[in-house]
Amino acid sequence: MSINTGDTAWVLVSSALVLLMTPGLAFFYGGMARRKNLLSTIMMSFAIMGLVGIIWALWGYSLSFGTDYGGFIGGFDFLGLVNVGMAPSETYAGTIPHLAFMTFQGMFAIITVALITGAVVERMKFSALLVFSLLWITLVYAPVCHWVWGDGGWLGGLGALDFAGGAVVHINAGISALALVVLLGRRRGFPGDTIEANNIPMVALGAGLLWFGWFGFNAGSALTAGGLAANAFVATNLSAAAAGFTWMVLSWLNRRPSLLGTVTGAVAGLVAITPAAGFVPPIAAIPIGVVVSVVCYYSIVLFKNKLCFDDSLDVFAVHGMGGIWGALATGIFASSAVGGVAGLFEGNVAQVLMQLLSILAVAAFAFAATWLIGKLVDKTVGLRVQQAEETIGLDLSQHGERAYGGLLR
Repeated sequence: MSINTGDTAWVLVSSALVLLMTPGLAFFYGGMARRKNLLSTIMMSFAIMGLVGIIWALWGYSLSFGTDYGGFIGGFDFLGLVNVGMAPSETYAGTIPHLAFMTFQGMFAIITVALITGAVVERMKFSALLVFSLLWITLVYAPVCHWVWGDGGWLGGLGALDFAGGAVVHINAGISALALVVLLGRRRGFPGDTIEANNIPMVALGAGLLWFGWFGFNAGSALTAGGLAANAFVATNLSAAAAGFTWMVLSWLNRRPSLLGTVTGAVAGLVAITPAAGFVPPIAAIPIGVVVSVVCYYSIVLFKNKLCFDDSLDVFAVHGMGGIWGALATGIFASSAVGGVAGLFEGNVAQVLMQLLSILAVAAFAFAATWLIGKLVDKTVGLRVQQAEETIGLDLSQHGERAYGGLLR
């Protein structure tokens, strides 16, 4: 094994791009919250950048990528970055420093926890979020990451395909968000009161940063600066473009072409192509993007508007349902000429069944484990702010700050 400077440069740049996605997510989520909860929403993402960044170096990386124990979890050989140095890993990414691989994977861990926060903004205690995040990254993310990407992980060993995090990131976060929504209950006034985004231009800025950063997320997951990265890059852009345009049309058919809807659709397209980007030809990203917008659009109608689940910023509908479709689409459109694995369209029905198994396994584990962690946090520090704090807004009640002067609503 020897270090390739081109591969190393690309992975380091990709790591920075993926980290940029979390501030982008903070703007995306912050703009959708009410103005009295804008700072608290942004604060969630920035606090997670610090907390999870430290946890990843101390034990998260080791539990995810350390020596396999029963296909379920990694060992302790990388605790505190012991044995993680400037030379390539003997197991992972043989052309880049082990430190580069570790930090790239750490950026995924950070944004996965941050994604969950969109479901619980405007009512979850900040202290509860910190305790939850520490437990969740250790007990939920690390095992699932090892199952799929760790050497010896059982799902990866069976042949489940997840190029850049359809199951590890999006299904994991989306289903966990749903568990927290059930535990926390609805915001005061939901669904009767009008709850409007405070700053849609900020949402669009966040979506643009996410789209930009996602090229590192997906194309960087090739771990080489070559053809596979180019394939993932083009597929990523096409899926986002197709999904954003489709959502615009759907919102136009129902009322008006919405900016908020269009950028949400683009994010859904990025979610759906994530597991597939290195396994499907770029042109397949167009139908993947079109379908995911239909799936996520009507998931919001069903789960939020009809069933009244108060998933504040539609994390389950966009990331959970989008990730599920993306995982299935990977099994449908996978091409042996791209990633070396044939999908349904090339006659391999078994790959779709394997993708379905990975969806069910990750979803069941994430929901059950998150429920238990949420219950534990609720019994100790308490999950939800007091009624008066929720009415005032979490910016003032949790952080003593205000995003704007004037009225709080």
